[in-house]
Amino acid sequence: MDGVPGSGADVIRAQLPTLPDTPGVYRMLAADGSVLYVGKAKNLKRRVASYTRTDGLPNRTRRMVSLTRSMEFVTTHTEAEALLLEANLIRSLLPPFNILVKDDRSFSYIIIGKGHDFPRLMHHRGSAERRGTSGKGNRRESDLFGPYASPHLVGMTIAALQRAFLLRTCDDGVFASRTRPCLQHQIKRCSAPCVGRVDEEEYAAQVQGVRDVLSGRSAEVQAEFARHMLDSSDRLEYEDAARWRDRIRALTALQSRQDINLEDTLGDADVLALHREGGAACVQAFFFRGGRNQGTRAFFPRVDAEEEPGDILAAFAAQLYTDTPPPGLLLLSDPVESAELLEEALSLSAGRHVAVECPKRGPKRRAVEHAQTNARDALGRRLAERSTQATLLEGVARVFGLPDAPRRVEIYDTSHIQGSFPVGAMVVAGPEGFQRNAYRRFYIRDPEAAGNDYAMLRETFTRRFHRSSDAGRDSGQWPDLVLIDGGLGQLNAVKDELAMLQITDIPLVAIAKGPDRNAGRERFFRPGRPPLTLEPNDPVLHFLQRLRDEAHRTAIDSHRARRMKAISHSRIDGIPGIGPARKKALLHHFGSATAVASAGLKDLEAAPGISEAIARKLFEHFHG
Repeated sequence: MDGVPGSGADVIRAQLPTLPDTPGVYRMLAADGSVLYVGKAKNLKRRVASYTRTDGLPNRTRRMVSLTRSMEFVTTHTEAEALLLEANLIRSLLPPFNILVKDDRSFSYIIIGKGHDFPRLMHHRGSAERRGTSGKGNRRESDLFGPYASPHLVGMTIAALQRAFLLRTCDDGVFASRTRPCLQHQIKRCSAPCVGRVDEEEYAAQVQGVRDVLSGRSAEVQAEFARHMLDSSDRLEYEDAARWRDRIRALTALQSRQDINLEDTLGDADVLALHREGGAACVQAFFFRGGRNQGTRAFFPRVDAEEEPGDILAAFAAQLYTDTPPPGLLLLSDPVESAELLEEALSLSAGRHVAVECPKRGPKRRAVEHAQTNARDALGRRLAERSTQATLLEGVARVFGLPDAPRRVEIYDTSHIQGSFPVGAMVVAGPEGFQRNAYRRFYIRDPEAAGNDYAMLRETFTRRFHRSSDAGRDSGQWPDLVLIDGGLGQLNAVKDELAMLQITDIPLVAIAKGPDRNAGRERFFRPGRPPLTLEPNDPVLHFLQRLRDEAHRTAIDSHRARRMKAISHSRIDGIPGIGPARKKALLHHFGSATAVASAGLKDLEAAPGISEAIARKLFEHFHG
């Protein structure tokens, strides 16, 4: 809806005649079109009207109203739908006046694929809605277990499950092309279904065993393993008994790693506990599945001092479960006024009932109190780290003559090997440390820039800033300082490129290694000033080295990932009509993808399972 001239309250008041008395979501927009606030309402007209009575509003809300220049509205069928839409919009738009769950780490899950005779066991990290079963096919066809707070815990769990149940972890392409068992089978972590060492029925039993363990029924599975071991021993089949013994040990190790539980009576539950101090807040989350603790994570949402604890937890939970499936029970440290609404919204999102409780006594309360203790400790550490980081940023401002301590520092580096797979990387740091959710990676597109450090930097900065405008300077996404891994040449290349984009007011500093690339003797280049060096024991130097090294690591990791993706891609992949079965037949017949590519038309026609039409398609693909 178009904005109306006048004060923020006048703008809001002008919307009232056309607003319905129905549930919905509203957005308050600033003069540049950026979203200031996203809210939900049971009655849109009544809720929006409350902002016109500015005398009774908190100071922060009055400031938000004063900045409002237009509004947008979306009606929903129910208030629960409005709550879900509000949470999704907050997560995607990051409005400055909302409570924000800011966390740059994604959750980890264990996935058992579907749509295959021999499902794959794998680790998925990211949104539960974007999980995959393989590189191809329906990416939602899978059983999901989690979330796990730590990828390391997932890795250990999958390794133990492999030893106990011998499921495959290879992707479908590798599975289809195997002609003999791989190393995983040799070290007793896979039953080698790719070459028929196990039939579908037996493998399905192994898959069900994994599902049972991940669902909290590991005791029953372990008892069944013990019966198999005793039966084999009674029949004097000692090698078979030893295999069951090893699987029992793997299952026992898995249980001991996960057995860091407060109470086994919680079942599937998440515990969210809030602690506030020094104008900051921490929500400590414990994840229980099948009564077992699957890890904990501390979140530091952006909150206002005037927010009620229950409102913070409700907003936090709504945003947390936008891309993570909620459990059947959610335990909160503080009562939520709209607990029934939160229950309805989470149940609607999950497709099953989700209960929200604030326990007062018993094992559930003890779990919440334990989480609160962890939240207090985590926030204390966070405040101490923030103080140290702020001191270092003040030192950076002093060293480089900046008017204020930078709140956003962007660090750039590039990586390639003899011009191949060139990548530019941008790392972001601020008062709270590295902001990994703001990192960017640029695959260099200009073939003439590949291998030329100056040209790669120019393309990286062009793509970073070519759509930027003066409005972006107020969004929090504009750097107060840019650091470049390189010397005077790199600095001048970046300076010239930014000048072409009519950006001349960003402080630029290039960090060059000292003689013989000796860390500790770095020289810092700035436009129009002589090079600067710092004392080897200066904390600011160590801080700048850490920033430079993070950009260097990110660039190398991005280059390596791009290179490995290209290496792992078979020349047969992506040819229309060539699925896993035909690919496997071709590789078995010719021995390699290179041999397939160089084969003649008659040779291709002679391959088993390859028709004349498919053979001609292959031949034309490789030979034009």
